[in-house]
Amino acid sequence: MTVRHRGALAAMAAGAAALTAAALVACGSQPAEDVGAGEVAALASPTPAPTPTATGAGAPRVPVNAGTLPAAGETIEPARLSIPRIRVAATVDPVGVDQRTGEFDVPPSVDQVGWYRYGPGLEATAGSVVIAGHVDSADQGKGAFFRLRELDRGDTLTATGSDGRERRYRVVAREEYLKTKIPLDRYFARDGRPRLTLITCGGPFDPKTRHYRDNIVVTAVPA
Repeated sequence: MTVRHRGALAAMAAGAAALTAAALVACGSQPAEDVGAGEVAALASPTPAPTPTATGAGAPRVPVNAGTLPAAGETIEPARLSIPRIRVAATVDPVGVDQRTGEFDVPPSVDQVGWYRYGPGLEATAGSVVIAGHVDSADQGKGAFFRLRELDRGDTLTATGSDGRERRYRVVAREEYLKTKIPLDRYFARDGRPRLTLITCGGPFDPKTRHYRDNIVVTAVPA
């Protein structure tokens, strides 16, 4: 699976340096009917700012928010991903973006998946923890996410962190996008409710480009 350069993918952790990368994942599957799209949009919505109030006649209505910095702490990386419904038991490797190609640097072995290390970890109380993986490979066969499109609302999965703790999630949505249309800001966000985002490929295969047309995106929330 590859993610190709298309625009701003996310912000770097802690330093807030902009990271430019791709939003495409090159894998394969049959089209899936979308479920739960409205819930994903709600999960991605940041907490509304407090309603501003005037302090006197003619006072400007300027919203005021707390200026506290986020507490520092160790990032808990996903180490293992288990999805019994589709028989996934995969190692999760921390990945970033290949600086030479601008692609999401997913592990080359199709039986492993990659966690986007510039996004939130499992300890985060907000934002999207992104894990992406291959569906298949001409050389290696079926990938870890070959059956990702089969997940439906209510299915459960477990992410085991680098701290050894197992965290359970419940699927709330499955969506399919043209790779040129996937809303990156929604799935690589650091705000909104905590959630786990799984990405692979789908749609028809283009023999000329050697890529699949679409992305399959599954969203899960803490169970």
